[in-house]
Amino acid sequence: MCLCLAQGALAQEVERSPRPPENPRLLGVVVADAMALPVLTDENGAAEAPLATDTVVEPGDVLARSLRPVPRPRVLADRIAALKAASNAPGLDLSGKVEEDEIDLAALPPPSRKEERKKKREAASKKGSVCGVASIKGEEIAPIKSRISGCGVEDAVAVTSVARVRLSQTATVDCSIAKALDRWVEEVAQPAFNGNLVEMRVAAHYSCRSRNNVKGAKISEHGKGRAIDIAAFVLSNGKVLTVAQNYNMLLRRIYKAGCGYFMTTLGPGSDGYHEDHFHFDTSARKGGAYCR
Repeated sequence: MCLCLAQGALAQEVERSPRPPENPRLLGVVVADAMALPVLTDENGAAEAPLATDTVVEPGDVLARSLRPVPRPRVLADRIAALKAASNAPGLDLSGKVEEDEIDLAALPPPSRKEERKKKREAASKKGSVCGVASIKGEEIAPIKSRISGCGVEDAVAVTSVARVRLSQTATVDCSIAKALDRWVEEVAQPAFNGNLVEMRVAAHYSCRSRNNVKGAKISEHGKGRAIDIAAFVLSNGKVLTVAQNYNMLLRRIYKAGCGYFMTTLGPGSDGYHEDHFHFDTSARKGGAYCR
């Protein structure tokens, strides 16, 4: 008895299922026997007339109601295939990018006066520069050879000014000392003089000799082009401050700051040989900087 009731309930559940039966018009099939199809009912429960026997569903009706995507027309498919083949051909770019040589230069706006002045200043600042630094002026010269072992400058330059401050005489050095002197003047000496420094008097540059001219001593860094001696500073008002006579607090301060730019700094009170000038060099010391 329970089994029969269960089967009856199952039959009622199937009949009341919300899933609609398949519509032949959406399947695009030929209906051979209308009696074999399930009876369809409208929303009021009234039975609808089945499709006529041997009714053929028109293709247009199927396309209009079908949820499946419509196949591309053959002409369009052939055209897309041709475009893909062309895009893979060498030398053909369909990305839409414009090559640099295809840019219409006439359409670009001309540079402004400010940009032109800037370019002229940059070109002028680089003119006559050496060591790859615009503020170091001079010229490259031939390598200096010497019969004395330890002397000579492989990459020699003749420097006339650094950081827009002229040298009293052209200094023959290498770029290591030229760059260090340029930075020291730009960051230390010139600010200390409130921008009024116009010249530095050079006491010594390249010279193949022993240290402090002592016979039998090692070759000086001057003999390698890695040293320069500064004896005085000339200001824009004509005033001259010499190391020998004006070693005041200002000169002491800029001399002491040189220890951060050069490997060796020697001056008044250091060893008795540098009482009237500052000695700066870029020697390759293993023990670090030597500042006295």
